[in-house]
Amino acid sequence: MDFSKVPAHLWRDYNWQIRNRIRTLEELQNYIKLLPEEIEGIKGTQGLYPMAITPYYLSLMDPDDPQDPVRLQAIPRAVEVDEAIQKKGEPDPLREEGDIPGLTHRYPDRVLMTVTTFCAVYCRHCMRKRIFSEGERARTKEEIDRMISYIKEHEEVRDVLISGGEPLSLGNEKIDYILSELRKIKHVEIIRFGTRLPVLAPQRFFDDELLDILERYSPVWINTHFNHPKEITDLSAEAVDRLLRRGIPVNNQTVLLKGVNDDPETMLELMRSLLMIKVKPQYLFHCDPVKGAIHFRTSLDKGLEIMKFLRGRISGMGIPTYAVDLPGGKGKVPLLPNYVLEREGDRLVFESFSGERVEYTIDEV
Repeated sequence: MDFSKVPAHLWRDYNWQIRNRIRTLEELQNYIKLLPEEIEGIKGTQGLYPMAITPYYLSLMDPDDPQDPVRLQAIPRAVEVDEAIQKKGEPDPLREEGDIPGLTHRYPDRVLMTVTTFCAVYCRHCMRKRIFSEGERARTKEEIDRMISYIKEHEEVRDVLISGGEPLSLGNEKIDYILSELRKIKHVEIIRFGTRLPVLAPQRFFDDELLDILERYSPVWINTHFNHPKEITDLSAEAVDRLLRRGIPVNNQTVLLKGVNDDPETMLELMRSLLMIKVKPQYLFHCDPVKGAIHFRTSLDKGLEIMKFLRGRISGMGIPTYAVDLPGGKGKVPLLPNYVLEREGDRLVFESFSGERVEYTIDEV
């Protein structure tokens, strides 16, 4: 995709990227020859699962490849609203919606705050597709204050994850307000942002005022969402570097997506590339059973195959935890390939990373 005529100062401007998002069929056809199923998908998802793509993210697509991994994540296809797909999954399979709008308290020591329904790009596999039809809005001060009051009253809460939508799409003043209020709560130790902006619009982190705010309320962590090696660019690497230089760690939570990254070699390249830009692979999430995203789901065996492939080909720091989010809000469980082939008393037989059978005896003193 050619955006070479856009001046560099505008291309590096987050607000320009957001103002110039591609949101309609007609706009997108100016850049890419769409497939019939994409045309049908864009029309069929209007008002239900809208489309928005930053020029930056669009520029990563190969317009001649119908199976381009960026294209698959950003452009709707008819399958999203296919009757068979719509019959499967749930809008909120993880039971995030609670008594206080925007607040989920699943684990004893942490809460989730969803502070906006706005996203720079509406990912087709999003676990919160249900909020797209609400339109683009931020939580009001009253709604945010209600969430913060709840956190104040629950001293077991040590960790707050701020998400959305895209939480860092909020203005700097509002971000500062949320962080300052949370930092007044003595039992809140860790604050995290779940953001995909390093992938979709890394220009957001070229704003020194935002970085000043995030640094001021340390420890603040960034959890982001690179799904494919193509998403790691000079600009995304620069965004990560700017965060790290302010003492803000960046972790990655990849989602296993059929046709996008469900190939062992692709996943290995992604994990290696993440380490090269100093992003820690934290999770490989099995795609949730979300209505409208079921077609992205693989088998659990595929995920275990990938995890087994990674072992021995990349250091432990580059191997994420493969996890499934249990339905009904029952939390995450990790999955590992089974390396124990036999067990008899204190004698075990393991399979090594290279496929060898290795006997191991436990000697207790």
